[in-house]
Amino acid sequence: MNSIFDSRPAIAPKPGSKRAHVTIQNLHKQFAGITLYENFNLDIKKGKIVSVFGPNGCGKSTLINMVAGLMEIDSGQVLFDGKTLEQTKIGYVFQNYRDALFPWMTAWDNIAYPLKRLGMDKAQVQKRVEELIDLFEIKFNLKQYPYEHSGGQQQTTSIMRALACEPEVLFLDEPFSALDFEMTLFIREKLQETNLKTGVTMVIVSHDLEDAVFLADQILLLTRRPTKIAALLDFDMARPRLAESVSAPEFIKIKAQALQIFQREMHRPN
Repeated sequence: MNSIFDSRPAIAPKPGSKRAHVTIQNLHKQFAGITLYENFNLDIKKGKIVSVFGPNGCGKSTLINMVAGLMEIDSGQVLFDGKTLEQTKIGYVFQNYRDALFPWMTAWDNIAYPLKRLGMDKAQVQKRVEELIDLFEIKFNLKQYPYEHSGGQQQTTSIMRALACEPEVLFLDEPFSALDFEMTLFIREKLQETNLKTGVTMVIVSHDLEDAVFLADQILLLTRRPTKIAALLDFDMARPRLAESVSAPEFIKIKAQALQIFQREMHRPN
């Protein structure tokens, strides 16, 4: 992947950020002369799941698109363990998974595609795809095409493809937005298992507060534009978190705290 960030050499994270995996420094972004992000700074710790939540139009998806290199930034720098984007393996799960999957390829070939692009031989590709099939307990036919599958099955395929190359950081843009409740519970479970098993850092954009809280080690709450950090809430509830976890006192407490901050920002005048 070619970098679209500025050409300054990579620098090490600042003192005190030794545990940071993703370091965002002085990020600026404007659209049509309107400032969206200005002097935005954030450290994301290695192996953590961070949920991004905020008012409509604050730039949640834009933020992860810039960090992942899918959208140009005006100025600033993003580092991964002190490395540039080109030196880092990332995975990305798009919100519109139906368009993200290649319709002319079977689900199996979609998952295998990034592995083949890396030049892995047939046996290596087969082994890695089978590992993902086991992890996600796949029961549907991966030799079928994406359009033959349900929305939840397509999203599962999309997540498996994003994980195929064992990324250091996985970005997910509203992964639950088109799923029914049963599939939401399944994907929640599998993302937790993946994080616990591999230690992959995850950054998840959500428009649903319960989803944002459920998976998160940290909830990144954003302000209205120009977008800043309203709060970064730590949530250390034990894993695995189950469906009934939403009724636990600590879950209710952190969700209420996040809601209070969100409502404050939603009603703040521009």
